[in-house]
Amino acid sequence: MEESVVADFVGRVHTSDVGGDEPVRGRVLLSQRRLVLVTGDTRTTAPLSRVFDVVVGTVPGDLRSFFSDSVTLAYERGGTRSTALVEGEPDDMDRFIRVLFKALLRDVTVTVRHPAKVGGRVTDATDRKARLSLSPGEIGFVGTDEPFSVDLSTVIDYDRTTRTLAGKRRPALVFRHVPESRTVTSIVTVPDERTLNVLGRYIRLEYEEVQTEVEELDPTEDELEVLVSIYSAGGEASVSQVVTGDATRTSMILDSLRESGLVVDGEGGAALTRKGRMVVTTYLESVNS
Repeated sequence: MEESVVADFVGRVHTSDVGGDEPVRGRVLLSQRRLVLVTGDTRTTAPLSRVFDVVVGTVPGDLRSFFSDSVTLAYERGGTRSTALVEGEPDDMDRFIRVLFKALLRDVTVTVRHPAKVGGRVTDATDRKARLSLSPGEIGFVGTDEPFSVDLSTVIDYDRTTRTLAGKRRPALVFRHVPESRTVTSIVTVPDERTLNVLGRYIRLEYEEVQTEVEELDPTEDELEVLVSIYSAGGEASVSQVVTGDATRTSMILDSLRESGLVVDGEGGAALTRKGRMVVTTYLESVNS
């Protein structure tokens, strides 16, 4: 390969070039321009510029029994859509995932409005150009007068949409995160659907795991009422601010929410955790839909 290799390890792979349905042992080489999978009989090359989606940890049904920690790349080749699946040791895969997303989003320029909202208040922030910069667990927006970064562990919600810039509709990602105590909404407009897919997948890396835990929770109506009260108070509230009837009963509900990891004790009272905020936003969306 003429360009420098950023990942090189031996794992198990499967592509359309591999005979049979089972994955085989192969060498995985990744540069900033392409992914190359080499087995005893085949060599498959996927140019990163043709990759339009990346899925971490989810494998198509027929192959699910063979893969555990896996990455699936979907890319275009010769006018058709193909997939490449890669599995390796946890340390190899952690590095592979990190450098893969960094390579896929390298030199991508976006238009960002940050913060578009703070809490429920719309700000006067304007759209400005920025360059994506990825680091472990974080996405940065640099090359602008006011650079900023977002810790992926603070993201509580995101949505794909479109925005009109200079008279042209473009794909955009709207995501909410909690850098401190207030929920901040940021809007990122990207050049194409491919970038939208990959950027959305990167943001989901940590968000999706917590979202799965949230979906498994089944809070009672009383617990939801307390959570919404805390959320409406800005994410932190004293017991007196969230009493829904009997103060003792409210204290018991807060104890239950602490055990579920939805609230913690803050300086001014009960404070929502990231998981607690995600429960509230999921509930509010269901009510408003």
